[in-house]
Amino acid sequence: MRSLLLIVPAVLMAQTPAPAPPKAPAATPKPATPAAAAPKPAAAGATTPKPAGTAAKPAAPKPAPAPLTTDEQKTIYSIGLSIYKSLAPFDFTPAELEIVKRAITDAQAKTPAIPLEEWAPKISGFVQTRTKAQAAAYLAKCAAEPGVVKTEGGVIYKELRAGDGESPKAADTVKVNYKGTLINGTEFDSSYKRGQPAEFQLNGVIKCWTEGVQKMKVGGKAQLVCPSELAYGEQGNQSIPPSSTLIFEIELLGITPAK
Repeated sequence: MRSLLLIVPAVLMAQTPAPAPPKAPAATPKPATPAAAAPKPAAAGATTPKPAGTAAKPAAPKPAPAPLTTDEQKTIYSIGLSIYKSLAPFDFTPAELEIVKRAITDAQAKTPAIPLEEWAPKISGFVQTRTKAQAAAYLAKCAAEPGVVKTEGGVIYKELRAGDGESPKAADTVKVNYKGTLINGTEFDSSYKRGQPAEFQLNGVIKCWTEGVQKMKVGGKAQLVCPSELAYGEQGNQSIPPSSTLIFEIELLGITPAK
């Protein structure tokens, strides 16, 4: 993370829009007209003309970014994309991204507002706290969708296509095609991309699968939403951040009964 914050990502270095020009000052009032020469009051319903020159000029349009024309520019831009991808688990708001931009600019100028050594150890806890809050909101939303079943263990199960074969038992070996994503849409695993279905004993995988796949029938397809405690927990793994809620789409292709 230390090295990450010291790189200036092109994707995060968008310039701050130019402020709108100030409004023109109000016209200086003329001296009062003597009573004898005072104008007659306007008739009822008449519109009083507004003094000219008081409208503010519209803000100048933001210039389009320069095109990426060289391999070096495109490579640098890809560094920015990679850094932004690494920031995805934080799910920053636009205001929080502005703070990130400021930190990168300050780091480049060697004028950080706070000592990195003091605050970097807090990043892990921040990520877990935010991830858990996002997960709770996402799970509640999924559980309220029509056609969803929440199992006793906490798996949120949704049938996408009904099967007509047998259902597996925990000790059986199943053959499946599947893909797994995080709640932000990032795909972390897919048998489709490998071009080969997966086979494994159902009680030898994460609890969410052991419980959820037993509800399926051969030929069927279902979505499993897995709370982190039924998946990889607070440890995560190489491609899954700690405390992540996972979404799987699974096709049950076959069952080999346990002997």
